[in-house]
Amino acid sequence: MTAIAQRYAAALADVALEHKDADKIRQDLADFLEAFADSADLRNLLSNPSVSADAKKSVSGKIAEKMGTHTEVRNFISLLVDHGRTGIAGEIQQAFESEMSRRAGIVDAVIVSARELSAPEKSQLTQALERVTGKKVQAQYQLNSQLIGGTTVRIGSTIYDASVRDQLNRLRAELESQ
Repeated sequence: MTAIAQRYAAALADVALEHKDADKIRQDLADFLEAFADSADLRNLLSNPSVSADAKKSVSGKIAEKMGTHTEVRNFISLLVDHGRTGIAGEIQQAFESEMSRRAGIVDAVIVSARELSAPEKSQLTQALERVTGKKVQAQYQLNSQLIGGTTVRIGSTIYDASVRDQLNRLRAELESQ
């Protein structure tokens, strides 16, 4: 994510937590951006440089109001329009979700395994990751048959590689260096 998206996300997270309405703001932002993504006309209007910022804010504001969007989300959308940032709105939303999770002490983990893990295995792995990180872990599981066996885990920019493929590669490198 870009630093710009992260700055906007952090600002919206500050507002959401200050107003103690984070869930409503999170949902309203997601709903508006889904409508934005689904409407080519709205995307074209908001990205068209020949349309004035006031006209863009008026249209987006009316749509947001009709949707019953939280006032702070309407203000945020207006800010994005003012600064010409609607093109990265999806990235800002992802950064906002990550920021809210981070502030709640939750980390996202992508766990890749060679085979489908059972429920007890998933639970054990999640508990181990929570002990290592000291945070609550939201795990997303994926399959990759090229791993041969074992797992890889990505939390942020940190990768824990306990795959058979990685172990074989390290063994090969060690044998080649002798």
